[in-house]
Amino acid sequence: MTRSNARELAVHFVFELSFSKGSTDELLAEALRRPVFELIGKEEPLYAEFPNTGQREYITALVRGVEAHGPELDGYISKYAIGWNLTRIPRVVVAILRVCMYEILYMQDVPNASAINEAVELTKHYEEQELAAFVNGILGSFVRTEPLPDRAEVAPAAGLFEVPEEEK
Repeated sequence: MTRSNARELAVHFVFELSFSKGSTDELLAEALRRPVFELIGKEEPLYAEFPNTGQREYITALVRGVEAHGPELDGYISKYAIGWNLTRIPRVVVAILRVCMYEILYMQDVPNASAINEAVELTKHYEEQELAAFVNGILGSFVRTEPLPDRAEVAPAAGLFEVPEEEK
């Protein structure tokens, strides 16, 4: 599984939480199970491969982080979505923006440009082209304007997206 696929799964779970009354931990405990992936994977290629331990940790960190920092992330979205009320933005786009902004702010091994590109590509996959430009504009303004953490000394999560022999 690639980091892009893991990120997209996290977006799915963040999106699902916007409709759910259950907790983040309950959702993750239910969704990140091999039988769920086997069932959904028959129709949705994203779920065809069950994430390994490191990948599940990455997905869990993203989803929990977005949930924990929701008001902060929504504040940034509202600030940079000039002329748009947060409730007017499609929920999947909000989920994509939240995940991307969380990565930029709190996951130092993810380059800003990569996080933004992934967000734009996910938006193109799930929404109309115009919304991809909207997402790019919001995220571009966000990284140019906000004081962001320094990434110079951060080591990438080596091996996180390689399948360990014991999980093959």
